[in-house]
Amino acid sequence: MNFDVTFQNVSLKYKNVDALEDISFSLEQGRTYGLIGRNGAGKTTLLSLLASLREPTSGMIHIGGETPFENKNIMPYVSFIFETEDYKDEYESARRYLEFAERYRPNFDLAYAKDLAAQFKLPLDKPVKELSSGMQSALNVTLGLAHRSPVTIFDEAYVSMDAPARELFYQEVLEEQARHPRILILSTHLVSEMDYLFDHVLILDRGSLIIDEPFDKIINRGASVTGTSQTVDAFIRNRKTLKIQQLGDTKSAMIYGEVSDADRKEAGKLGLDIGPVSLQDLFIHLTKEEEG
Repeated sequence: MNFDVTFQNVSLKYKNVDALEDISFSLEQGRTYGLIGRNGAGKTTLLSLLASLREPTSGMIHIGGETPFENKNIMPYVSFIFETEDYKDEYESARRYLEFAERYRPNFDLAYAKDLAAQFKLPLDKPVKELSSGMQSALNVTLGLAHRSPVTIFDEAYVSMDAPARELFYQEVLEEQARHPRILILSTHLVSEMDYLFDHVLILDRGSLIIDEPFDKIINRGASVTGTSQTVDAFIRNRKTLKIQQLGDTKSAMIYGEVSDADRKEAGKLGLDIGPVSLQDLFIHLTKEEEG
């Protein structure tokens, strides 16, 4: 079965608040999506709709051509992994969590889960409530990866992991997509750390979807220009400038807008260096622009 996702004009209201407004996009198997936005932008709300934890106020959501809410043909194949404090009263061991997943998740790979647990140094026989927050996050991502669900959602599930553990998780994301392609959604504030994982980027701002583009396309929306101060000033005149840094007579400017081949040739003749702009810088600019 194909588990591709479509959101069509989806909105969600809480009383008089528009949490999400007229959201439309599609997700394809075998691609990793970065979902980013400021606090309160609506990321978790959108993901909870995708995971069928609630229904939209209006619009249509389809997974594999079917409405997923309370749909027994769809729900076992959607995994929503998020940071939780519910473990504080949990006396079951991590091993039992893996056994539960094997029972209820059709694609769960127990051997792979145990291998991941060993890599994360996750003690399987210890009550989950006694694990550190970092180890609880390791349990979350172990379950999410080993579910091998056609739609797998990670909503900041890795924030309590230390840097080496997060790097291990990132590597597993890349390798798992090669071994068992799926729709994989990573909602994160760690944009600069994770952007290389994304095939496609969705940016939410105040309940609206402002970017829905392949990673390469959005990165090409901007460029950095570095050289002598006077030469840089001349080149960026009449261009939208996002940020300027200067040390002595050397200036670096971040500009927004496509840099054509002719622009690059001109820059080369002027002795300027044209470089890329990070997704994080563009994200900051785009959300500031929307707020303005």
